[in-house]
Amino acid sequence: MSGRKYSQGAEIGRDGVHYRVWAPKAERVSVAVTTEGGETRKLELAGEGNGYHSGLDASGRAGDRYLYDLGTGKLLPCPVSRYQPDDVSGPAMVVDPGDFRWTDETWSRPAFRDLIIYELHVGTFTPEGTYRGVIERLSYLRDLGVNAIELMPLADFPGRHNWGYDGVRLYAPARGYGAPDDLRALVDAAHAHGLAVILDVVYNHFGPDGNYLREFSPDYFESRHHTPWGEAINFSSSPEVRAYYGDNIRYWHDEFHFDGFRLDATHAIFDDSKRHILAELGEVAHDRGCYIIAEDERNLAKLISPLNEDGSDVNAVWADDFHHSVEVGLIRSSMYAGTFQGQLPELVNILQNGWVYPPPWPAGQPRYNTAGSHLPPERFVFCISNHDQCGNRAFGERLNHFVTPEGYRAASALLCLAPYTPLLFMGQEWGASTPFLYFTDHHAELGRLVSEGRRKDLQKFPIFVKELSERDFPSPQARETFAQSKLQWKETTMAGHGACLKLYREALRLRRKYAAFRPVDRQHTKVAALSCEVLAIRYQAEAEDWLLLGDLRGGHSGDLSQETFCQLEPGRTWQVAFSSNAPQFGGSSRGSYDPQTGRLAFSHPEVLLLRAE
Repeated sequence: MSGRKYSQGAEIGRDGVHYRVWAPKAERVSVAVTTEGGETRKLELAGEGNGYHSGLDASGRAGDRYLYDLGTGKLLPCPVSRYQPDDVSGPAMVVDPGDFRWTDETWSRPAFRDLIIYELHVGTFTPEGTYRGVIERLSYLRDLGVNAIELMPLADFPGRHNWGYDGVRLYAPARGYGAPDDLRALVDAAHAHGLAVILDVVYNHFGPDGNYLREFSPDYFESRHHTPWGEAINFSSSPEVRAYYGDNIRYWHDEFHFDGFRLDATHAIFDDSKRHILAELGEVAHDRGCYIIAEDERNLAKLISPLNEDGSDVNAVWADDFHHSVEVGLIRSSMYAGTFQGQLPELVNILQNGWVYPPPWPAGQPRYNTAGSHLPPERFVFCISNHDQCGNRAFGERLNHFVTPEGYRAASALLCLAPYTPLLFMGQEWGASTPFLYFTDHHAELGRLVSEGRRKDLQKFPIFVKELSERDFPSPQARETFAQSKLQWKETTMAGHGACLKLYREALRLRRKYAAFRPVDRQHTKVAALSCEVLAIRYQAEAEDWLLLGDLRGGHSGDLSQETFCQLEPGRTWQVAFSSNAPQFGGSSRGSYDPQTGRLAFSHPEVLLLRAE
C-alpha cells in the first residue's frame, strides 16, 4: 500500500488494512487476524529486503484484532499497536483514526511564554479515573487559570493502574482509562476550553513486563550505556529505531492533536551519533508547531539553546533547583537538604539563572550545571510540587502536609508570579490532603520485587529510615495505595482548601493579565536580596512597574525607601496589589507594608506584590 503514514503498524486504506513490521532477523513473518465476528485468517507478509515485512489484508477493517508470528509459532503483540483492548500481551486492535470527528479546526496554541502548566494523572485525577472523567473537570481548570494540561504517560502498561513510566506499548493509549476515541474526545474538549494538551512520553526505557521488542530485533537496545530502569534504547546506530520514535511524535500529534511533549529523563537517552536524537525529535515536534519539554537532571543550557547556537532547541527543561531550594527552606526533612541550603542567596541565584550557577556542590557529587542567565526565562519550568516530588517520598506527602499555611501560600504565590514557566501538580492549588503514592499492578512476583526494591531505595535517605521503622510501608501493589492517591474534590469547597484555591486563582489571573510576569527576556526583570534579607523581584515592562517581595520564613523587616533596588521616580509610590496572607486567602495580614512610610514587616512567611502608582 502506498502512502503509509508510519514506518510500522496496521494502517487502514481504501483497499483494506496494510501491515508492516520491522523484524530483520526473521525469514518469515505472518499476521494472525481475528475479526469482530470471531473469524480467523492468516496473512503472510513479504520481506522488503531492508528488515521490514509488509502485506495487505484486503478483507481487513477496523475492529480486527491481530498478532504477529515471526516464524516460530509464538504470537507477539504489535510494536506499534494503536489499542490493546484486553492487555498489553494480547492482540492489538485495528483502529481507524478517521472515525473521530474533530471540532478544533480553529484551535490555536498559546505562545510558550504564556504557558501555565497543570500536571495530572488520569487515573487519580477524578473518581472515574478515565479520559472522559477529565473532560468533566476542564471548566474547573480553565477557571483556575491554567492554559495547558500535562498528562502523565499514557503508553499502555501491564495491570490496572500505574504511574505510566512502565509503559510498553508506546502507540496504544492506556486501555484502563478508555478507548482511543475517548482520549481524542479529551483533547478536543480541552481545546474547546482554551487548554493545550501536553503528553508525557518515556523514550529512555521500557517497563519491566510486557515488552517484546527484543524478539522483533535486539537492535532496539544497546549495551554501551545503561539506565536505572533497564536497557538503553539504541539511538546511536539504528535508523529504524530512530524512525520508531520520530513516528511516535508524529502519531500522537497527527492522530490525537497533542500540542506538545514532555520527554522523561532525557539524561538517560543516549546517542553517540552526529546528530542527537533529541534535536531530531525536537524538529519533528516543531515542524508541527508543537512544544517539547525535557526532564534533565544535568541542567545543561545547550539542551534549551537554539539550533544556531549548537543547541537542541528544546523549548524548556524542568529546572528542579527552584523546588529543591524552596523545599529545604521550608522543611528540614527534605531529601535535598544535603545539597541545597534553602537560604535566600541560593534562591536569588536560582531566580537569576534558572538553576544554581556556579554550583557549589559537595565533592564527589556529579552535577553539570552550566550558565543559563542568557536564556529566556520561559525555557525553565519551575514547580513546588510534581509527581516525583510527592511520589518519591515514602508516604507520598505533599509540600502542604509539612509546612504552615503561611509558608505554603508564600511558596505558591512565588511560583505563580516568578518570571519562569510555572507547573502545578494536580490538587496543589487547594492544598489537597490526599497523598500521591507510588503505585503499580504487576504480576505477583514482579510486584514483590518492585515493592522490596522501592523500600530499599527509600532507606538510602536517612530522613525516611525512621518513618519506615514506625509506619507500615504502603505497598505499591496494594489496591488501596492507588485509591488513597485519588483527589477528593469535595475539598475545593471546604474553608481552608477553598481559600488556598482563591489564592491560586488570583495569582494566576495577575500572571495572565500583566505581561511583565511573562517576560520575553531578562532585560526587564531583576532579582536581588534586600539588606533586610527579603527576596525582591522587579518587573519593568513598558509602563508596568511591579515589585515582588518574599519572605518564605517570616520575621524580617526593613525600609524600602533605603533600598536602592526598590527606588521609584519622584511622584510615584508602591501600593499593595496582592498579599499571600490576605484574609480572603486564609491569612490575617493587617498590612505588612506601609506605603506612607515605606516600612516593611513580615511577621509570618509572605509574598507581597507591589505596584508603582
